[in-house]
Amino acid sequence: MTRVLHVLDHSLPLHSGYTFRTRAILKAQEALGLDVRGVTGQRHAAPAVPGDVQQADGLTFYRTPGEAEGPTGWREWKEVSALAARIVEVARDWRPDVLHAHSPALCGLAALKAGRRLGIPVVYEIRAFWEDAAVGNGTGREGSAKYWLTRHLENRVVAGADAVVTICNGLLEDLVSRGYPRSRFTVMPNGVDMAMFGTPLPRDAALANELGLGEGPVIGFLGSFYPYEGLDDLIAAMPAIVARVPDARLLLVGGGPAEERLRVQASASPAASAVRFVGRVPHHDVDRYYSLVDVVCYPRKGMRLTELVTPLKPLEAMAQGKLVAASSVGGHRELIEHDRTGTLFPPDDPAGLADAMADLLCHRQRWPERRETARTFVEKRHDWALNVRRYLPVYQTVLGQEPDYAEIAA
Repeated sequence: MTRVLHVLDHSLPLHSGYTFRTRAILKAQEALGLDVRGVTGQRHAAPAVPGDVQQADGLTFYRTPGEAEGPTGWREWKEVSALAARIVEVARDWRPDVLHAHSPALCGLAALKAGRRLGIPVVYEIRAFWEDAAVGNGTGREGSAKYWLTRHLENRVVAGADAVVTICNGLLEDLVSRGYPRSRFTVMPNGVDMAMFGTPLPRDAALANELGLGEGPVIGFLGSFYPYEGLDDLIAAMPAIVARVPDARLLLVGGGPAEERLRVQASASPAASAVRFVGRVPHHDVDRYYSLVDVVCYPRKGMRLTELVTPLKPLEAMAQGKLVAASSVGGHRELIEHDRTGTLFPPDDPAGLADAMADLLCHRQRWPERRETARTFVEKRHDWALNVRRYLPVYQTVLGQEPDYAEIAA
């Protein structure tokens, strides 16, 4: 049985898109017969656990002791060194066959350092370019020294790893444009654990009444409120949407850096009475709020992050049997086919968003076929139980084995 040690920035029991993708990968790999564990760096900001080993949702995670602190540069060097030492410690006891590091580059650098000491091959998986993510969430600036340093570190890991995986074609094409051969990369697209998301709840009438949603239709967004998500454009579009669909309501579930500004914007809107903020909700309650939503909307801004990276949330919404509408940035176009699996509208354009949403809401006869088409698309193309097989030839190649394509296709 092949043993794979996943090197991670953070993990369960923390909740984020990053940890949910990790959980899905590890669970699907276990079901495939691989022996998997994870090790996290010092940025896993959670209370210490006895022995620095933790069980979460039936998965084993090793923790790296200490805290990430100190001036920029020195702090990151210490993080990489501490994580590399922890990987070596874990590996000498558990003896993995492969180190599978996931972005950011600090995880990849630690894995490369440990892999060289241990003689173990390293697979590096890029979920996003973190310099672009920093720009998107407002903590970085494109073209800054930190931006280029982060990009340089990413390039070092890509060059040093035995194999590289990306989550989408947008990231792959950007790497190819940097001079790396296309054959070096494998795409492992975002997926959905259909066992978790494949059985949507019936509409929670009591919760709908509590929130004053009426009979709808309800437009929803469930996630983190970062500026790049474009929720300001969605709120700006609501007066025009309500003018054409008077009973339409907007349900915003979650929180984040843009929340306060969005609340102020909504309270000043002519459509203020049609907007509901719920705040953050426990993860086990998310399905109750999904049950209230007819159309899940993702109005992401146009920028490098959103053009290159495919999000996870639209796939989860499709699996829940929800209609999906999204801005036509590259990451969305890679997942959504306009007028077939979803509705695309121009980014950074509240008027265009309003026209697309109102048209969708006014043609309910199209909804059942659209829902079924989108759900089937996720089942066939983005179910982790199937997609996880794409890792097998990657592992077999770095281990010097001949890929068993019959097993992969089974």
